[in-house]
Amino acid sequence: MSDDQDWRLEAQLDVGDTHGGPARLLGRLRGPDFVHDVEAAVPHDVVITHDGNLLFAYASGEATITSARAAIEDALKTDGIGASIRVSHWDDERDIWRQTDPPPTAEDERIQEAAERDDDAIETRTLVVSSGKMIRAEFEQSMLAWAEQLGLQCTIIEHPHLLTTQVGFTVTGPKGKIDEFSRGLQAEDRATIRAETAVMLSPL
Repeated sequence: MSDDQDWRLEAQLDVGDTHGGPARLLGRLRGPDFVHDVEAAVPHDVVITHDGNLLFAYASGEATITSARAAIEDALKTDGIGASIRVSHWDDERDIWRQTDPPPTAEDERIQEAAERDDDAIETRTLVVSSGKMIRAEFEQSMLAWAEQLGLQCTIIEHPHLLTTQVGFTVTGPKGKIDEFSRGLQAEDRATIRAETAVMLSPL
């Protein structure tokens, strides 16, 4: 999540027409009439989008998202659409949205605390992926740097059973950070395969 969009409003719209309702409302939110009505309340950098019956607004600060909420609630009221609204703030340390309004219930907090304890549990995991021979060294250095950034201990496996196109990493640290490393590893793996294929097919 970028630094300039760390507040989020999520509105669950109460509309019967799942195909037309949110899209029609979104069109009004982006239209000149709506902009004229709420331009004083909603800065230009508020990002509005929707997914089915969910409407989202992203902003850089709490005051901005509060202004956007007031404008959106007025628009919903004008269109006769009910909504359940939640406001959240991005937690960089945990990489999650933390709900601020309405405040989380005691049960919600208990579940979140249990999830964070699970993420913080120290474990060791071995991950093996494919890598093109031509860019293997660059791939390894990229993943070692990523592990260091995440605060993980990471070593490259040298094992006779691994193919020459495979790279193994043993990582130790909090489970949540290892999960993040694993996702990055898979993404980097796909990217390096595409990169080497492009090099092999290039008319040099």
